[in-house]
Amino acid sequence: MTKRIAVGISGASGAIYGIRLLEELKKQGIETHLIVSEWGEYTIVEETGRSLAEVEALACVHYDPKDLAAGISSGSFPLDGMAVVPCSMKTLAGIANGFTDDLIIRAADVCLKERRRLLLVIRETPFSKIHLENMLKATEAGAIIMPPVPAFYTKPNSVDEIVFQTVSRILNQLDIQAEGQKRWKME
Repeated sequence: MTKRIAVGISGASGAIYGIRLLEELKKQGIETHLIVSEWGEYTIVEETGRSLAEVEALACVHYDPKDLAAGISSGSFPLDGMAVVPCSMKTLAGIANGFTDDLIIRAADVCLKERRRLLLVIRETPFSKIHLENMLKATEAGAIIMPPVPAFYTKPNSVDEIVFQTVSRILNQLDIQAEGQKRWKME
C-alpha cells in the first residue's frame, strides 16, 4: 500500500526544502497532499523562481490554504504523516496553540489528535522564549521539531547536497528511505 503524506509549505525562508521533499516523494511514488500558504507562495517565487503551479504539479493533490473543509481537515482522512517544510513561527504558534485558522494548521492539528507523525521543520533564528515555549508545546502534543541543521560530516559540495541531507532526514522520520542518502560512518 502506498504511503500518503501531507506537505505544508509556510512563508518562512527555506521553501526549497519543501520543494525537494515533494520531488523525492514523487520519485518514490508516494501519494502527496500539498498545502501552500499565501506567504509560502511568495517565498517559493522569491527564493526559487518557480511558480506555485510548478510546485503544485509535484504533488498528487493540492489544496487552497483557506479551504478548511478539505478532506485532510478531517481525522477520517487517512494520512501516514505530515511535514510542514518550512514551518514559520506563525504556523508553529497556530499548531502549538490549536488556533486552526488555515488548512496547514488544521491538517497538522488533525495529525496531532489522531497521533500521526507530524514534523515541523522550523525556520527562524535566534529563538525567542515564545518560540521555544511553542516548540515545547508542540513536542508535548506529539510533533517532532526538526530545524534544518546541516551535517557537515557528509562533506557537502553544494547547497543542494545540504538541502538533500535535511530532506533525507525528514524522509527517515516518515519511515521512508532516501535514495543516495549519506549517513554517518566511523572509519
